[in-house]
Amino acid sequence: MSHMRLKKGFVQVYTGEGKGKTTAAVGLGLRAAGQGLKVYMIQFMKGRRYGEVAATEEMENFRIEQFGRDEFVRKGDPEEVDVRLAREGLRRAQEIIKGGEWDVVILDEVNVAVDYGLLSLRDVIELIEMKPPHVELILTGRYAREEIIEKGDLVTEMVEVKHPFQKGVLARRGIDF
Repeated sequence: MSHMRLKKGFVQVYTGEGKGKTTAAVGLGLRAAGQGLKVYMIQFMKGRRYGEVAATEEMENFRIEQFGRDEFVRKGDPEEVDVRLAREGLRRAQEIIKGGEWDVVILDEVNVAVDYGLLSLRDVIELIEMKPPHVELILTGRYAREEIIEKGDLVTEMVEVKHPFQKGVLARRGIDF
């Protein structure tokens, strides 16, 4: 069974301190899947069964694979298991992108993985550069490096203006995770 292909895939970067980077990527993924495109999302530094994981489990053309633990990573002093998982995620991303079967590839929190020292900036730039022409590649996470921003065709910075957390409201199931 053949499916629709993009004539030209772009590189998108969602970064910034504000909420909504993963949500925007998932929303784009759902839109793409609804139009017959195949979507593969790799989540770095995440191991919890987030709502998007549960929502897409039964979808044939939207897959999510996690490479992280349900624990916070210490910036500047990550545990070896976190480095190993991030590198496994990078290798998986390379396989998915090189394979060319998937139309939209989302690298969720990859910018944070670079900032925290789990992945090298050079490896992520090489990953961007190996993208086949028909693949839409989306990189999310705070702290996007300037070199990644330069590679982007579409770059969005989420800016926090106000957040319920400032009033003591904790993350809410179904809204924040």
